[in-house]
Amino acid sequence: MNIASIASGSNGNCYYLENNDDAILVDAGISARQIVERMARLGLSVSKLRGVFISHEHSDHIRGLDAFTKRYAIPVFITSKTYSSYGKILRGSSLNFFAPGMQVQLGKICVNTFLKSHDATEPCSFSVSAEGKTVAVMTDIGCKCASVTSHIQNADAVFLESNYDDDMLRTGYYPPYLKARIASDSGHLSNTQAARLLLEHASSRLKHVFLSHLSASNNTPELALGTFHHFIGQRNDLKVEVTLTSREKESALVSLD
Repeated sequence: MNIASIASGSNGNCYYLENNDDAILVDAGISARQIVERMARLGLSVSKLRGVFISHEHSDHIRGLDAFTKRYAIPVFITSKTYSSYGKILRGSSLNFFAPGMQVQLGKICVNTFLKSHDATEPCSFSVSAEGKTVAVMTDIGCKCASVTSHIQNADAVFLESNYDDDMLRTGYYPPYLKARIASDSGHLSNTQAARLLLEHASSRLKHVFLSHLSASNNTPELALGTFHHFIGQRNDLKVEVTLTSREKESALVSLD
């Protein structure tokens, strides 16, 4: 499998996963033009895409879906409740509803869907398997529920939310209600929560971590990396390559050997 972050952050999210024959996107929170341009810089073609999976209806995960699927007629996979909350009618693309917990097979790519804790109508995360490898896509997670921990245990790679630094959020300029929302069990994972999640639940098969959905206001790449290495350093059996994702540009394409 090859995987990359196309965009990751509060202004837009999109993740790419492929095997030799097929590819999918998880979320389409940036414009269609940006998705295509960033994929092209990685040498990736839209023609290989077999579907776009939508995690929830917040604009930073779904903003570009209508234009992208209308232009390229790529199938959309979404829960019926999320689609209702989205509020638009998708045209020019096949619409496929899944129930949380359902498994979706596209060619040789298998997508396991599962509920997560976030303040959306029916928020889901995904565990994607192909060619003997499994990648978990886990952002916008308020807490480490049983579904999250079980899929972490089986992951060879993970796109994991590391949204905020506790001190930056506490002392920052956000109003109290927004700070409370972010730090709640239906908000986002902090750097410490994300690192502890891997420390406590990842298996030694985990080789790649994409630190994802970093806040532009309440985090820095240095703090996210430092926190991760502090905790993961306590696991001698866990040797992982860390990639920092960006809201401004795509990551490198990582191959899971």
